[in-house]
Amino acid sequence: MIVTTASGPMPQYPIESVDNALKVVLLLAERGELRLTDVSDYLGVASSSAHRMLAMLLYRGFVQQDPKTKIYTAGTALTKIAFSITRRLDFLAPLRPYLEKLSSTLDETVHLSMLDNTAVCFVDAIEGSKVARTASRVGMALPASTTASGKAMLAGLSLVEIEKLYPTEELVTLTDRSIKTKAGLLRELAQIRRRGYACSSEESEADVSSIAVAFPARDGLPHLAFSTAIPRPRMSPTGKRRIGEIVMGVVDDAAQLLKT
Repeated sequence: MIVTTASGPMPQYPIESVDNALKVVLLLAERGELRLTDVSDYLGVASSSAHRMLAMLLYRGFVQQDPKTKIYTAGTALTKIAFSITRRLDFLAPLRPYLEKLSSTLDETVHLSMLDNTAVCFVDAIEGSKVARTASRVGMALPASTTASGKAMLAGLSLVEIEKLYPTEELVTLTDRSIKTKAGLLRELAQIRRRGYACSSEESEADVSSIAVAFPARDGLPHLAFSTAIPRPRMSPTGKRRIGEIVMGVVDDAAQLLKT
């Protein structure tokens, strides 16, 4: 299961019931549908407690339930939120042709992502046509330090901004190959700035390598990046450089559009 990330430090006085309800919403976003046992197992609470929580989410329209299967899916409240967010993502349509260009050039899965504090959110994707390919991550949010796209965007921040995002030394990890410390992240970001693109290899998911390039920062826009995700056996050192140069070229072209 993908671990969802927080967007900052834990509040001084957390409210567990609210936190658990939000965890359920995030779990629903990840899985698409939930049963009562999924929620009780995930939260480690009794079925009665999980049922009361789902009943409140149902009442407020955040979930809906099939009366026959008893399966919970996203409700109208979440749909309204999703549409509200989508309307603010004005860059999606203009950047889509460039994502398509990157997809046709590489014939690998490509993503457009944005930085949200210490998380990277995948907002658009095109899957490659090869039988062995990586799946789209659209709708997912992962720790930025575990992904090529997240690291590419973090590399565009100042040291002061990085220190604010990561006040402690220990980082959230998803695999044994994830960067574990802030010091390690800072070293990686320095390398990314020098070569112009970011790499990851099995840092967020086994057998997946990725190359990413961040867009130059623009007023009124979030930090953005294009990336490609490739099965690890197809990624060689020479291939990394070639793909990095291709992604940099497409980002350079697309960045001109965002200036207008």
